[in-house]
Amino acid sequence: MAGPISSGAAPVATHNPGTRYGPALALLASLFFMWGFITVINNTLLPHLRSVFELSYTQTTLIESVWFIAYFVASIPSAKLIERVGYQKSLVIGLLIMAAGAAGMMLAASLPSYGVTLFMLFVIASGITLLQVAANPYVAVVGKPETASSRLNLVQAMNSAGTMLAPMFGAYLILGRSKGGTAQGDIVLTQAERLADAQSVVLPYALVAVVLVVLAIVIARFPLPAMGASATRLAKEERKHLSLWAHRNLVFGIPAIFIYLIAEIGVANLFVNFVSQPDIANLTHEQAGRYLSLLWGGMMVGRFVGSAIMQKVDAGKVLAAFSIGAFIVMITTVLTHGPVAMWSLILVGLFHSIMFPTIFTLGIKGLGPLTEEGSGLLIMAIAGGSLVVVQGWLADNFGLQTSFLLTAVCELYILFYALWGSRTTHALPDQQLDQE
Repeated sequence: MAGPISSGAAPVATHNPGTRYGPALALLASLFFMWGFITVINNTLLPHLRSVFELSYTQTTLIESVWFIAYFVASIPSAKLIERVGYQKSLVIGLLIMAAGAAGMMLAASLPSYGVTLFMLFVIASGITLLQVAANPYVAVVGKPETASSRLNLVQAMNSAGTMLAPMFGAYLILGRSKGGTAQGDIVLTQAERLADAQSVVLPYALVAVVLVVLAIVIARFPLPAMGASATRLAKEERKHLSLWAHRNLVFGIPAIFIYLIAEIGVANLFVNFVSQPDIANLTHEQAGRYLSLLWGGMMVGRFVGSAIMQKVDAGKVLAAFSIGAFIVMITTVLTHGPVAMWSLILVGLFHSIMFPTIFTLGIKGLGPLTEEGSGLLIMAIAGGSLVVVQGWLADNFGLQTSFLLTAVCELYILFYALWGSRTTHALPDQQLDQE
């Protein structure tokens, strides 16, 4: 049986040797940049909100859990919207939803309200989900199947560029302009200080909202390549006689994405609080936010390097090597203190870099006409980031440093997937993918 995502989940490009997809992919790379940028603003926003609302680690990570629950809730509606109004209009709608959520964050700051903040972050994440459901599969299927992992890693490097710049933006405009952000360690704010700190998010989210609206206008006017409706109808007929669950690489790939997101988001969310501790780096939250940029910068570098390596080396082998590296640095983070612990945590960004795009392309490999449904299920698995609240609970009950053992365990599953789970079974021909 096929998965629950409609055929709109992933556009199927008709073969047209004269079509040049470079400009379209370059424009889509700007979307990858923006949703990476906005997602990582949360990592500087979380320690800020922890001070403003006097939250526990569990409550702090719950904010990020709500963000990733949106991927699960909004994925199927997003696919149906793409089928109903088309690919290009859906991208515009997604950007406008994100802009509305960013404007709503200004309202949440003026109250200030923890509940309204949670809701507006959910709105922004829902807009990002709409973009993800279409853009990731699009990049994967447009081009030669054997270079899909390399191509998606290359475009995802722009996502990492956004994640690298966001902490500097957030550290300067949010943490650097707030009492809690410039204090040494966690402090208890007065009511007046909490209100003043809450106002510091108004300017950054106003800027984000403006940029999103401008990008929506550009996308609306850009001549994106037409996607073949006839090929999609053919795929619908073929899908009736095929089963997603016969493909081991997809079956194990869905939990691989889910588990990887727990690891990535747990590290990013708790990074600022971790390196701020006296026995680690003893930094202010503002200073720690700047170091967070190095973690995301490592992801950008890793994706450029990984994209080049995967032109010649099997993607599964590269994924295995990176997962081993990630496990080693996370164990180092747990067992050491001072600069060694901080820099080992920063290094995990380099090893995490290729994981999402590589797991994604390995997961849809050999699905043929089932590529659309498989892509949708993999995007839904991004909801794994919502379980970062588990690491928050571990931090509250066993210590922040000990909680990173959860990340190390996640790396072991990625290693299993790379070595065995990603091997294709019942592979179908990729006859519906456009050839470069």
